[in-house]
Amino acid sequence: MDFGKLKLYPLCDGFFGLDGGAMFGVVPKPLWEKKHPPDERNRIKLALRPLLVATGKELILIDTGIGDKYDPDFAERYRIEKTDSVLLGLARLNFKPEDITTVILTHLHFDHCGGSTQIKDGKLVPTFPRAHYIVQQAEWEDAINPNRRSRASYLGENFLPLKETHRLELINGSIEIYPGIELLHTGGHTRGMQLVKITSDNKTAIFWSDMIPTRSHIPIPYIMGYDLFPLDSMDQKEKLLNQAVNGNWLSVLEHDQEAVMGKITLKDGKYQFEQIKEDKIYEHPKLANEI
Repeated sequence: MDFGKLKLYPLCDGFFGLDGGAMFGVVPKPLWEKKHPPDERNRIKLALRPLLVATGKELILIDTGIGDKYDPDFAERYRIEKTDSVLLGLARLNFKPEDITTVILTHLHFDHCGGSTQIKDGKLVPTFPRAHYIVQQAEWEDAINPNRRSRASYLGENFLPLKETHRLELINGSIEIYPGIELLHTGGHTRGMQLVKITSDNKTAIFWSDMIPTRSHIPIPYIMGYDLFPLDSMDQKEKLLNQAVNGNWLSVLEHDQEAVMGKITLKDGKYQFEQIKEDKIYEHPKLANEI
C-alpha cells in the first residue's frame, strides 16, 4: 500500500487462540462472544499480523509474529494455525531476511517477538541477521526478570539471542527513530509497551499492537485482562483515539481475525471502524490472493 513516500505491507504469521475472557477483561461474555465465538476451551481466534514499512532506504519490520520454535504442546495449547509466515510473506514481496534493517518490537510477549529468532544449525540466532532490534529498556528488564504473572508470556529463546549477538538496541521513552517513524512508549499492557506512529506527506498511521488488538477493543473500557496496568491502558487509548479520529489516522490492527487496516471515526459518541478492503491494501493481485 502506498502511504505518502512510504510503502506499507501487512504480513501474516498465521492465527492462534487465547482465552476470550482474558482478551476482554471485565467485559461480560454476552457482549463479545457474538463477534468472537469461543471454542470449547473458551479460546477465540486471533490473527498474527506484523507490518513491513519500506522507506526507500530502510526496511522496517514491526513485530515478528509467533515464529516456529514451539513444540506440539505449545501449539495445541494456543491453537496455532500456521497458515502463513512472515518469511513467506517477505519472499512474496521479493525480500530476504537479510534485507530487513530494523525490527521494532512493540513488546516481548511470545506472539509479538517469537519470529525474532530461529534455530539454525542447532543454534538460536536472530532471524533477521543485519537488523537492529529496538525494544524499550523497561520492557527488556521485565522480560529478563518476569514476575509470576508475566512469566508465561516471556520466553527467553525469543529475545536473549538478540543481546548475545549484539543486535539489540534498548531505548527509553518515546522517540523518532527515522524521519516519520516514531515510537510511542505507552505502557499499559506491559510497562514497556510501545506503539508505532508512521507519518509521510501529511498522512499518519498507527500500529496499535495490544492497545487495540481487534476492532472489538476500540471502546475505551474494552481492555484485556492481560494488561498489567489497566488504568494506563485506558488513559493512553483515550488520548490516542482522539488524535486518530481528529487526524484521520490509518489504524493497523495486529490481532483482528479479518480487518487489517481502517479508519476510526466517532459518531453519536461511539467509535466506529471503517475497514479498508484488501484490494486497496495489496497493490499486487497475486499477493492479495495469496495472503
